[in-house]
Amino acid sequence: MAGALDGIRILDLTAMITGPMATMILADQGAEVVKIEPPGIGDIMRYLGSNSRGISAMYASCNRNKQSVVLNLATDEGKAIVRELAAESDVFIQNFRPGVIERLGLGEGVLRADHPELVYASLNAFGETGPYADRPAFDHILQGMTGAAYVQRSDEPEYMRQAWVDKATAVNAAQAITAALLARERGAGGQHLRISMLDVGLAFLWPDGHSSTMLLEDDAVHLPPISNTYRPAPTKDGAVTIAAVTEDQRTNLLIAMEQEQLLADPRFSTPEAFLTNLDAFREEVSSVGQELSSEEVIERLREADVPCGPILRPEEVQHFPQVVASGALVESEHPVMGRILQPRPPARFEGTPSEIRSPAPSLGEHTQAVLSRIGRSDETIEKLRADGVVG
Repeated sequence: MAGALDGIRILDLTAMITGPMATMILADQGAEVVKIEPPGIGDIMRYLGSNSRGISAMYASCNRNKQSVVLNLATDEGKAIVRELAAESDVFIQNFRPGVIERLGLGEGVLRADHPELVYASLNAFGETGPYADRPAFDHILQGMTGAAYVQRSDEPEYMRQAWVDKATAVNAAQAITAALLARERGAGGQHLRISMLDVGLAFLWPDGHSSTMLLEDDAVHLPPISNTYRPAPTKDGAVTIAAVTEDQRTNLLIAMEQEQLLADPRFSTPEAFLTNLDAFREEVSSVGQELSSEEVIERLREADVPCGPILRPEEVQHFPQVVASGALVESEHPVMGRILQPRPPARFEGTPSEIRSPAPSLGEHTQAVLSRIGRSDETIEKLRADGVVG
């Protein structure tokens, strides 16, 4: 059964996580994605982090369901091939620093002059104007710049030790591209999408991380951030996670943990008081929790209908009963990496299913097929390969 984006063709000039994850989401939903990589090592993500037989897990996690074509964009013929591929595509996406794609002769004005219906997506770190626009950046920089490191802090600023700004930008980019395709379908034509990691990081963090920043009036009530609630609850043999958000849940938590006397404690009697005295509340509850095993605490709270759960090590996640029951992870065979485990596409469509149709490609695996499709003969392709234009 065809995916929701079956028939949509995407030309992908992105690398690292943000762009590749965005186009993988669209590929999972049925789009045909042609990934352009430079000669030599290709997308550097192929080699970063844990790997199997020379292909990294991060690359495989962001590039399934794609075709890989190696093109040297320093050559006129390489650029001409990109323009030709863009002319038959619905979407062109790139994540070079501002100005680079224009210097390559592949800017929005050039490609959309040939193909006005093209959706042209530009991803970058800081936007296209301002003192940081042309600076290099990775996720760490954006976490610091958006205030996230202070939201995460205990005593000193702390990063969330994963590329959340990259991944949030990928999801935003995929959604924006789909919206632009829908707008085009309704007669709006092609357009240029500009998406920065800074904009996405702020928008993603704002509702809870910047809840006090948002309130500008002098009489606004500023309470401790909700991030203070994100702490493990210690038990006799480890820790669990508890999220008693509503008043009923806090009441049930205290009853389940045999701390009913705290129901009348003014320190916890209102949501404002609770957040202000959260450390004291946690200490009171922990005095009982630390005498019980994690399993005992979870069972008590389950019976009381208090949101709770185990804190799993990464290697335990795939065996957790709920993960198994939901079919969230699937094992497949990669032709180079061997057996790999990945999350299935999370959005489950009833009539147009997303699926893992093919593994992340080897470097240049589809160069011959894609160039043949646009009319290059085998002899021409061999000459281009000999001249260092393709790989």
